[in-house]
Amino acid sequence: MQLTPVIDSIPPAAKVSRVPVLPEIHEFLGCRTPDAWVEAALADQETLLLDHKNCEFKAASTAMSMIAKYGSYSDLVLMMSRLAREELVHHEQVVRLMKKRKVEWRSLSASRYASGLRSAVRSHEPVKLSDTLVVGAFIEARSCERFEALVPHLDEELGRFYHGLLKSEARHFQGYLKLAYQYGDAADVAQTIDKVRVLEAGLIDSPDTEFRFHSGVPSA
Repeated sequence: MQLTPVIDSIPPAAKVSRVPVLPEIHEFLGCRTPDAWVEAALADQETLLLDHKNCEFKAASTAMSMIAKYGSYSDLVLMMSRLAREELVHHEQVVRLMKKRKVEWRSLSASRYASGLRSAVRSHEPVKLSDTLVVGAFIEARSCERFEALVPHLDEELGRFYHGLLKSEARHFQGYLKLAYQYGDAADVAQTIDKVRVLEAGLIDSPDTEFRFHSGVPSA
Protein backbone atom coordinates (compact mmCIF):
# COMPACT_ATOMS: atom_id res chain seq x y z
CA MET A 1 0.00 0.00 0.00
CA GLN A 2 1.35 3.42 -0.97
CA LEU A 3 1.17 5.81 1.98
CA THR A 4 0.75 9.53 1.40
CA PRO A 5 3.02 11.59 3.66
CA VAL A 6 0.33 12.99 5.95
CA ILE A 7 2.74 14.82 8.21
CA ASP A 8 4.15 16.88 5.35
CA SER A 9 0.82 18.66 4.98
CA ILE A 10 0.71 19.82 8.62
CA PRO A 11 1.87 23.43 9.11
CA PRO A 12 4.04 24.63 12.01
CA ALA A 13 2.49 24.66 15.46
CA ALA A 14 2.64 28.45 15.52
CA LYS A 15 -0.33 28.62 13.17
CA VAL A 16 -2.89 27.22 15.56
CA SER A 17 -5.68 29.45 14.28
CA ARG A 18 -5.84 27.44 11.06
CA VAL A 19 -6.20 23.75 11.81
CA PRO A 20 -4.66 21.50 9.14
CA VAL A 21 -6.82 19.31 6.98
CA LEU A 22 -5.82 15.67 7.18
CA PRO A 23 -7.51 14.08 4.15
CA GLU A 24 -5.71 10.72 4.39
CA ILE A 25 -6.78 10.24 7.99
CA HIS A 26 -10.31 11.44 7.31
CA GLU A 27 -10.52 8.98 4.43
CA PHE A 28 -9.18 6.16 6.59
CA LEU A 29 -11.72 6.75 9.37
CA GLY A 30 -15.38 5.92 8.88
CA CYS A 31 -16.74 9.11 10.46
CA ARG A 32 -15.76 12.46 11.93
CA THR A 33 -15.90 13.23 15.63
CA PRO A 34 -19.45 14.39 16.50
CA ASP A 35 -19.87 17.99 17.62
CA ALA A 36 -21.51 16.73 20.80
CA TRP A 37 -18.24 15.05 21.83
CA VAL A 38 -16.29 18.28 21.22
CA GLU A 39 -18.78 20.19 23.37
CA ALA A 40 -18.44 17.61 26.15
CA ALA A 41 -14.64 17.82 25.98
CA LEU A 42 -14.66 21.60 26.25
CA ALA A 43 -17.05 21.43 29.20
CA ASP A 44 -14.89 18.90 31.09
CA GLN A 45 -11.27 19.64 30.27
CA GLU A 46 -10.04 18.12 33.53
CA THR A 47 -11.35 14.70 32.52
CA LEU A 48 -10.04 15.29 29.00
CA LEU A 49 -6.52 15.81 30.33
CA LEU A 50 -6.72 12.95 32.82
CA ASP A 51 -7.86 10.45 30.22
CA HIS A 52 -5.44 11.81 27.65
CA LYS A 53 -2.64 11.16 30.14
CA ASN A 54 -3.91 7.61 30.60
CA CYS A 55 -4.10 7.08 26.84
CA GLU A 56 -0.50 8.15 26.33
CA PHE A 57 0.68 5.76 29.03
CA LYS A 58 -1.38 2.90 27.58
CA ALA A 59 0.02 3.60 24.11
CA ALA A 60 3.57 3.34 25.45
CA SER A 61 2.70 0.16 27.34
CA THR A 62 1.15 -1.39 24.24
CA ALA A 63 4.27 -0.63 22.22
CA MET A 64 6.48 -2.20 24.88
CA SER A 65 4.24 -5.28 25.01
CA MET A 66 4.53 -5.71 21.27
CA ILE A 67 8.33 -5.51 21.49
CA ALA A 68 8.28 -8.24 24.14
CA LYS A 69 5.95 -10.47 22.11
CA TYR A 70 7.33 -9.90 18.61
CA GLY A 71 11.00 -9.30 19.36
CA SER A 72 12.16 -11.19 16.25
CA TYR A 73 10.53 -8.61 13.94
CA SER A 74 13.26 -6.00 13.74
CA ASP A 75 11.27 -3.30 11.90
CA LEU A 76 8.45 -3.62 14.42
CA VAL A 77 10.85 -3.43 17.36
CA LEU A 78 12.50 -0.29 16.01
CA MET A 79 9.20 1.49 15.36
CA MET A 80 7.65 0.46 18.67
CA SER A 81 10.73 1.53 20.59
CA ARG A 82 10.55 5.01 19.06
CA LEU A 83 6.80 5.15 19.58
CA ALA A 84 7.03 4.14 23.25
CA ARG A 85 9.58 6.89 23.92
CA GLU A 86 7.42 9.51 22.21
CA GLU A 87 4.28 8.44 24.04
CA LEU A 88 6.05 8.62 27.41
CA VAL A 89 7.26 12.14 26.57
CA HIS A 90 3.67 13.09 25.74
CA HIS A 91 2.54 11.51 29.02
CA GLU A 92 5.03 13.67 30.91
CA GLN A 93 3.89 16.77 29.03
CA VAL A 94 0.27 16.15 29.97
CA VAL A 95 1.25 15.58 33.60
CA ARG A 96 3.07 18.94 33.61
CA LEU A 97 0.03 20.65 32.11
CA MET A 98 -2.20 19.07 34.74
CA LYS A 99 0.12 20.25 37.50
CA LYS A 100 0.21 23.77 36.08
CA ARG A 101 -3.59 23.85 35.84
CA LYS A 102 -4.01 22.28 39.28
CA VAL A 103 -5.86 19.27 37.91
CA GLU A 104 -5.92 16.69 40.69
CA TRP A 105 -5.26 13.08 39.78
CA ARG A 106 -8.17 10.71 40.17
CA SER A 107 -8.82 7.21 38.93
CA LEU A 108 -10.79 6.95 35.68
CA SER A 109 -12.38 3.84 34.29
CA ALA A 110 -11.27 2.87 30.81
CA SER A 111 -13.58 3.65 27.92
CA ARG A 112 -15.15 0.87 25.85
CA TYR A 113 -13.25 2.07 22.76
CA ALA A 114 -10.01 0.07 22.89
CA SER A 115 -11.63 -3.13 24.11
CA GLY A 116 -14.32 -2.73 21.46
CA LEU A 117 -11.70 -2.50 18.73
CA ARG A 118 -9.73 -5.41 20.13
CA SER A 119 -12.81 -7.61 19.72
CA ALA A 120 -12.00 -7.61 16.00
CA VAL A 121 -8.53 -9.08 16.55
CA ARG A 122 -8.33 -12.76 15.65
CA SER A 123 -6.69 -15.07 18.15
CA HIS A 124 -4.26 -16.95 15.88
CA GLU A 125 -1.05 -15.88 14.22
CA PRO A 126 0.02 -14.43 11.85
CA VAL A 127 -3.29 -12.56 11.47
CA LYS A 128 -3.36 -11.64 15.17
CA LEU A 129 -0.31 -9.44 14.59
CA SER A 130 -1.65 -7.72 11.47
CA ASP A 131 -5.08 -7.24 13.09
CA THR A 132 -3.45 -5.70 16.16
CA LEU A 133 -1.46 -3.32 13.97
CA VAL A 134 -4.62 -2.29 12.09
CA VAL A 135 -6.35 -1.54 15.40
CA GLY A 136 -3.33 0.52 16.44
CA ALA A 137 -3.58 2.50 13.20
CA PHE A 138 -7.22 3.33 13.91
CA ILE A 139 -6.49 4.44 17.47
CA GLU A 140 -3.70 6.75 16.31
CA ALA A 141 -5.80 8.09 13.42
CA ARG A 142 -8.73 8.84 15.73
CA SER A 143 -6.45 10.54 18.25
CA CYS A 144 -5.06 12.75 15.51
CA GLU A 145 -8.54 13.59 14.23
CA ARG A 146 -9.74 14.46 17.75
CA PHE A 147 -6.82 16.78 18.37
CA GLU A 148 -7.66 18.48 15.10
CA ALA A 149 -11.32 18.84 16.11
CA LEU A 150 -10.42 20.36 19.48
CA VAL A 151 -7.64 22.79 18.59
CA PRO A 152 -9.76 25.71 17.28
CA HIS A 153 -11.80 25.80 20.50
CA LEU A 154 -9.06 25.57 23.13
CA ASP A 155 -7.08 28.25 24.95
CA GLU A 156 -3.75 29.16 23.38
CA GLU A 157 -1.58 26.96 25.60
CA LEU A 158 -3.60 23.77 25.27
CA GLY A 159 -4.35 24.49 21.62
CA ARG A 160 -0.66 24.78 20.80
CA PHE A 161 0.12 21.59 22.68
CA TYR A 162 -2.57 19.56 20.94
CA HIS A 163 -1.66 21.06 17.58
CA GLY A 164 1.92 19.98 18.20
CA LEU A 165 0.80 16.38 18.73
CA LEU A 166 -0.77 16.12 15.26
CA LYS A 167 2.48 15.26 13.50
CA SER A 168 3.41 12.44 15.87
CA GLU A 169 -0.08 10.91 15.85
CA ALA A 170 -0.17 11.02 12.05
CA ARG A 171 3.27 9.42 11.90
CA HIS A 172 2.23 6.70 14.35
CA PHE A 173 -0.87 6.00 12.25
CA GLN A 174 1.26 5.56 9.15
CA GLY A 175 3.78 3.39 10.99
CA TYR A 176 1.15 0.99 12.30
CA LEU A 177 -0.48 0.74 8.88
CA LYS A 178 2.81 0.17 7.09
CA LEU A 179 3.73 -2.65 9.48
CA ALA A 180 0.28 -4.24 9.09
CA TYR A 181 0.86 -4.55 5.35
CA GLN A 182 4.47 -5.61 5.86
CA TYR A 183 3.61 -8.51 8.17
CA GLY A 184 0.19 -9.43 6.79
CA ASP A 185 -1.38 -10.47 3.51
CA ALA A 186 -2.41 -7.31 1.64
CA ALA A 187 -5.90 -8.53 0.73
CA ASP A 188 -6.55 -9.76 4.26
CA VAL A 189 -5.30 -6.51 5.80
CA ALA A 190 -7.57 -4.51 3.49
CA GLN A 191 -10.55 -6.62 4.58
CA THR A 192 -9.62 -6.13 8.23
CA ILE A 193 -9.42 -2.36 7.72
CA ASP A 194 -12.92 -2.34 6.22
CA LYS A 195 -14.25 -4.40 9.14
CA VAL A 196 -12.57 -2.31 11.84
CA ARG A 197 -13.60 0.93 10.13
CA VAL A 198 -17.28 0.04 10.57
CA LEU A 199 -16.73 -1.09 14.16
CA GLU A 200 -14.74 2.02 15.06
CA ALA A 201 -17.29 4.40 13.54
CA GLY A 202 -20.03 2.66 15.50
CA LEU A 203 -18.15 3.21 18.75
CA ILE A 204 -17.64 6.89 17.94
CA ASP A 205 -21.18 7.62 16.74
CA SER A 206 -23.14 5.67 19.38
CA PRO A 207 -24.18 6.99 22.81
CA ASP A 208 -21.70 6.67 25.68
CA THR A 209 -22.50 7.00 29.36
CA GLU A 210 -19.08 8.42 30.32
CA PHE A 211 -16.95 11.07 28.65
CA ARG A 212 -13.47 9.92 27.71
CA PHE A 213 -10.91 10.89 25.09
CA HIS A 214 -12.11 8.12 22.78
CA SER A 215 -15.73 7.94 23.94
CA GLY A 216 -18.78 8.11 21.73
CA VAL A 217 -21.62 10.65 21.78
CA PRO A 218 -22.45 11.73 25.36
CA SER A 219 -25.77 10.18 26.33
CA ALA A 220 -26.61 12.85 28.91
